[in-house]
Amino acid sequence: MMIIKNAKLFLDEPGIFEQLDIRLEGEKIAEIGANITGGVDEEIIDAAGCFVTPGLIEAHSHIGMYEEGIQWEGDDICENEPVTPEMRSIDALFPGDVAFAEALTGGVTTMCTGFGSGGVVAGTAVIVENNGSLIVDDMVLVSDAGMKCAFGENPRDFGRRGKQPNTRASVAFMLRECLQDAVDYKAEKEEALKKGDHFKIDLGMEAMVRVIDGEIPIKAHCHRSDDICTAIRICKEFGVRATLDHCTDGHLIAEHIAKSGYPAIVGPTFGSKSKYELRNKSFDTAAVLVNAGVKVAVTTDHNVTPQESLNWLAAMYMRNGLSEADALRCITCNPADILGIAGRKGRLLAGLDGDVVIWDKHPLDLQAKPKRVYVRGKEMYRA
Repeated sequence: MMIIKNAKLFLDEPGIFEQLDIRLEGEKIAEIGANITGGVDEEIIDAAGCFVTPGLIEAHSHIGMYEEGIQWEGDDICENEPVTPEMRSIDALFPGDVAFAEALTGGVTTMCTGFGSGGVVAGTAVIVENNGSLIVDDMVLVSDAGMKCAFGENPRDFGRRGKQPNTRASVAFMLRECLQDAVDYKAEKEEALKKGDHFKIDLGMEAMVRVIDGEIPIKAHCHRSDDICTAIRICKEFGVRATLDHCTDGHLIAEHIAKSGYPAIVGPTFGSKSKYELRNKSFDTAAVLVNAGVKVAVTTDHNVTPQESLNWLAAMYMRNGLSEADALRCITCNPADILGIAGRKGRLLAGLDGDVVIWDKHPLDLQAKPKRVYVRGKEMYRA
């Protein structure tokens, strides 16, 4: 049991810091209020002058899948076939990636990580806690959190190897075909079971049925405006949930994205415009989308930019028009909402997991550092 006293706590509603105390009891936040008094066995932390946020949440990462400091040996993000929905990131994740420990130095306590964008349909992503375990299963919050699909330049690279897809139209066709195959597979399975016939299970189609049934969203890698529109068009055709990951041209078609109802996971915005479809990359994107009514999370796309830099990116978006409250929401409660884990993570609320970061300065100050980081009430980092 522990009470953090005298700090300024970020509350997403009304979106301000308030000087309050917070009590952690076991794995949960037990109480938030003024002048909380502790019992004899409770640890009291005087955090006067400090700021407290929920643990930061990364909505789109490759941590543990594309490991730090090595090359092909730690690269598990892409298969050599364009459509592999049967692949599961949980089976490729390496908890010993040093990036997990480094992420704690930036207050990042939860990540959605998974396959890259080399294929049209790559497999399912996984949401993990940054809890220091070397057992993958003990890190997992959601084992199949979304089906990674990609549009644009990356999947078209198969064309240079003499394979489909070679064009954007081919990318769209292959995703449509995969979704339609899942619709047909489901109907055939239901009919076979109704008749009592043997039915051969296809693991890829089983995963895609979860997509068409709305259990898991498509995580749509899309940078350019036409690719964003194609992702929306196909997902609407099949009535499936989706997130628009990267959404680089989002500020150019913000109203269209808002009308779709799909959230955007924006970034990585820091760094060079390394390919043509990034030519409109801008730190303006998040503010324009938020102002249009889109729910936005910010991504490092680790290891494109380091996982621990998540708060720095939010600060850069704030510099370009995003409000302080929305910048913080983009790395806390918004990704929790988008990932479907808001019942446990992303806010300082009694009953949620005790994922708490004590910062020495305002977390959007580029000089700010976490003094202590807790995951489910357990101290995982101390400066």
